Amino acid sequence: MNGKRASILAIFIALSVIGAFIKIPAIVGSVALDVFPALVAAVLLGSRSGALIASFGHLLSALLVGLPLGPLHLLIAAEMAALVWLFGNLYKNNKRKLATVSFLVGNAFVAPLPFLFILGSGFYVALVPVLVVGSLLNLGLGIVLIPRLAMIVEKKGVVNS
Repeated sequence: MNGKRASILAIFIALSVIGAFIKIPAIVGSVALDVFPALVAAVLLGSRSGALIASFGHLLSALLVGLPLGPLHLLIAAEMAALVWLFGNLYKNNKRKLATVSFLVGNAFVAPLPFLFILGSGFYVALVPVLVVGSLLNLGLGIVLIPRLAMIVEKKGVVNS
């Protein structure tokens, strides 16, 4: 990894931290705009880079509010990494609608499934509507920014990996 690429990864992680400060109130905790930089990075810098940014973004977002779910945030970070990695791969293979739907369904309905068994159905039912809204907002921002930033990233010589 060269210095330019490391700097750009750091910028995307910083954007994820900024997004972590923008909270969408929920009945159970809150949802942040911390994943859209990871979605953009997954397409522009590669799926692995996007997954890394998604993990850090979630952990930093959770840290800002005191890690209310404790070590379960590690599970959420892994889920976010997997979903962003999948989004990046599908999007780069011109399956953009599938990428978008997969991320939305995965983030809003599938990712919180372990909590159905751990914390009960009330937690799951309360969380899903907020995750749908948060996923749509993060996806919307990501999809708007990807084509606009693609030319800049290509011009600066950062290649997909």
